[in-house]
Amino acid sequence: MTPHNRAIEGEIAETVLMPGDPLRAKFIAENFLEDVTLFNDVRGMLGYTGTYKGKKVSVMGSGMGVPSIGIYSYELIHFYGVKNLIRIGSCGAYSDKLKLYDVVVGMAASTDSNFAHQYKLDGTYSANCSWELLRKTYEASKEQNIDINVGNVFCSDIFYNASPEDWKKWAQMGVLAVDMESYALYCNANYAGVNAITILTVSDSFHFKEITTPEERQNSFTTMMKLALEIA
Repeated sequence: MTPHNRAIEGEIAETVLMPGDPLRAKFIAENFLEDVTLFNDVRGMLGYTGTYKGKKVSVMGSGMGVPSIGIYSYELIHFYGVKNLIRIGSCGAYSDKLKLYDVVVGMAASTDSNFAHQYKLDGTYSANCSWELLRKTYEASKEQNIDINVGNVFCSDIFYNASPEDWKKWAQMGVLAVDMESYALYCNANYAGVNAITILTVSDSFHFKEITTPEERQNSFTTMMKLALEIA
């Protein structure tokens, strides 16, 4: 057990889907997995293990932001032996080509976070996903006839930015969308030598005012969920 997870050895699968919202984890467990058991509810961060098409899979919330997913993904890797971490979250579109509910796959993550400072690197670290999971995601998207947008995402520490035009600089560099967790996930996975990938659904955009509701973000991002389960 850890300060944030009451699971014991063997209760968590080697592959874990990680939505930010623990209620999205609950939705996935109840609607897509069989033989489900609850392995964690510490601090309300729900985690479940079940089977999908006969394979053992876990799903657990990560919370919002770099520090939160940094803690949960670290513990999953180092205390529970997790080898594959698949973030399934929402994002805000920087690209004007993206629409609501489009799927974005983070090939790499840029950031304004200081998370990589801990590694004492003499430069700027480029956090990237696992090639193995990226290949599987691409192949599964073709099999399921799902259009995906693959590229760089921006992982921000700031939701309400005092400089509201900053996003345009990242968009100019070809960054597709913004989330708040992918960079820490990729750093933890890369440092530990395990696999990680971020699959996102566009919940809002910097180019139009239409947004999804909290209920839609919790229950309606099923295309992303199914894609993640297939590669699991």
